[in-house]
Amino acid sequence: MKAGGPGGQRPPGPAEASFSCRAAMLLPLLLTFQGLLLLHAAGTGASQAPRPPGPAAEEPLSFHVLQASSFANHSWAHSQGSGWLGDVQTHGWDTALDTIRFLWPWSRGNFSTQELNNLQSLFRLYFHGFTIEVQAFAHEFQFEYPFELQVLAGCTWRAGKPSGSFFNGAYQGSDFLSFQGNSWQPSPGAGSRAQKVCAVLNRYRDIKEIVLSLLSHTCPRFLAGILEAGKSELGRQVKPEVWLSTGPSPGPGRLLLVCHVSGFHPKPVWVMWMRGDQEQRGTRRGDVLPHADDTWYLRVTLDVAAGQAAGLSCRVKHSSLGGQDIIIHWGGEWAPLTLMCLAVLVTLLLLLVLCSRLKKLSSNGKAVAPGARSPDSAAAASARGPGTSGRQLHVPRESWIKNRLFKKLKASLNPLWQR
Repeated sequence: MKAGGPGGQRPPGPAEASFSCRAAMLLPLLLTFQGLLLLHAAGTGASQAPRPPGPAAEEPLSFHVLQASSFANHSWAHSQGSGWLGDVQTHGWDTALDTIRFLWPWSRGNFSTQELNNLQSLFRLYFHGFTIEVQAFAHEFQFEYPFELQVLAGCTWRAGKPSGSFFNGAYQGSDFLSFQGNSWQPSPGAGSRAQKVCAVLNRYRDIKEIVLSLLSHTCPRFLAGILEAGKSELGRQVKPEVWLSTGPSPGPGRLLLVCHVSGFHPKPVWVMWMRGDQEQRGTRRGDVLPHADDTWYLRVTLDVAAGQAAGLSCRVKHSSLGGQDIIIHWGGEWAPLTLMCLAVLVTLLLLLVLCSRLKKLSSNGKAVAPGARSPDSAAAASARGPGTSGRQLHVPRESWIKNRLFKKLKASLNPLWQR
């Protein structure tokens, strides 16, 4: 095993010696998986990842693996793992079966079954070994139970080619260390604990070479493959629906304007409250939340004085709109009142029609035989003369009621129209 240190370096301490023994047992297996993956890359000419076609190649994307490990004490730990293409989760880790879960038909990319099995065995070994090593060295590395460790590792793709890789570790939610170039580096402000861990890790060149190979060769190949296999899903465009409402009042004389943007795909979206072409600096953007159909929802708010809401609008930019932004103007001060008045108007008109029909029925309320005319109706008809009808007896009164109603309605709406 390669020690990696310069000549004359001090002998490793107890923690480092124990780590060396454990690493020596794990490295042959890790090197086997590395060799299998690189052998396939050399045989297919895949050391340079193929360029995936379609719009996905033009957008910067990353494929990354997330790990979250919780350590309650020296004997209990639990780890979770997942794989992500940008904001889309593509893989999960089944902790009961120690297997990769492929969440989409295209999540396998263009890797062979053998390669995927190798990766699965690699992750199984990693999760098992990671837990053992952390518990063994928690005291030496000054990890205080209970604690959380997180790992974020992956590679990026921009303009049709690999554009970099990353490996970052966190302790208790704070940056702890990273893999840069060909060495482990403590994060700024992480203290002596991170420096000690990096010093131990940097002694083992084999581990660093495996990490570098996975980040610079395997990850870009896999990313290119899932971009190719999933281009129809990744290129899907769904236009958003936009509507406005008010939220709970922030205080006396103030309004909370809410712009709802729903059902859009892909996730990136720009939403802003505007006054003309001026962005409103008080705009507050919520979290972009997923729908069950893999589209997204966003809520954007603005706290304003009630008298300053007029003239505001919500503007939405999204790739599905083809450069034609959605602009919804605020009308919340008068729209509910207008709708309420219209509802009252319709109700009153229906009542008037019903009353007129009831009066007509009451005027002809005497029962007569079919085909016969009652004396009263005959007399009424002769009094009216030819060309008149019973309906016209009620027209003057109905017209007076309607005219009065419309005058009152117009008088109530005039202040709203004049704003």
